[in-house]
Amino acid sequence: MSTSNLKIKWGIIGCGNIAGKFARDLALVTEAELTAVASRNKEKAKQFKIDHQAKKHYGNYNELLADPDIDIIYIATPHVSHAKWSILAMEQGKHVLCEKPLSINKKEAEEIIAASKRTGKFFMEALWTRFNPTFIAVKELIEKGDLGAIKYIQADFTFKSDKPLESRVLDLALGGGTILDIGIYPAFLSYSLMGIPEKILAGAVFHKITGCDMQSSMIFKYNTAQAVLYSSFETDSGISAKIGGTEGTIHFHGSFHVPDGYTLIKNGVETNFKIPFKGLGFTHEIEECHTCIRKGQKESKKWSHRDSLNLIGILDQVRAEVGLTYPQEKQH
Repeated sequence: MSTSNLKIKWGIIGCGNIAGKFARDLALVTEAELTAVASRNKEKAKQFKIDHQAKKHYGNYNELLADPDIDIIYIATPHVSHAKWSILAMEQGKHVLCEKPLSINKKEAEEIIAASKRTGKFFMEALWTRFNPTFIAVKELIEKGDLGAIKYIQADFTFKSDKPLESRVLDLALGGGTILDIGIYPAFLSYSLMGIPEKILAGAVFHKITGCDMQSSMIFKYNTAQAVLYSSFETDSGISAKIGGTEGTIHFHGSFHVPDGYTLIKNGVETNFKIPFKGLGFTHEIEECHTCIRKGQKESKKWSHRDSLNLIGILDQVRAEVGLTYPQEKQH
């Protein structure tokens, strides 16, 4: 990685929907090359290779991890295997970008971060919102004090799921449910702007068969502020967020986890800011990985190991509050 004009070679494990979107954006980054992809189904991997013009495909994750041509691996497997493959990849000498959440609980997350420190390899959780140009602009505006003191954050992430019972999003053994899948985004917004809450209140509605949470409501209480957060697989009531400060209010444009601008309301005046993002929005986290790797950094300063640990710790507290435990956790 010392030669700045060399392409950074990527491998992808897990060839599902999110991996396909990621691969489309990877093609837009000139210094990136999709070297290899892997699926447990070799035919699926082969088709993914063809669709996204990768150089190689594997029907086994370990074979891809052992490929000496790969610099960094994007992990797009189900939540429950993120820790396993992140650690194995770093032990094989690869840098890692792991899809959010980085693990199903803080204990596993700590094992991933320890592996990064032990191996000296770059690791980042793929929380793409943190690198979105609109989010960066809003965070800077708030840090400058243009909104005054933040008093209120409201964020909803909902979509009506028509997935079958065997889908990973409904399977408790795969970390299914709204909290880790989409509730992470409202929690991220509150954490990234106001830090760790002093108290968490939460409630959930559970699937009658699988036991995963189908709706979760969260209130994060801070010393002088509150965040009211919600996630659901049962309605299409929106993916929206607003931030209320003593000097003004911000509304994100579009889906707040991948916004393309925002509206600032201050002194009764509305000002709209249009801030487009590249591709589908994954390009910005890819570029951050490249920047960190070229600088020899083991983590991003924008979304650090500590940030990932703090956020999954918050989600652990939410699950404790609603009474949601994954089968793997009951074995220990």
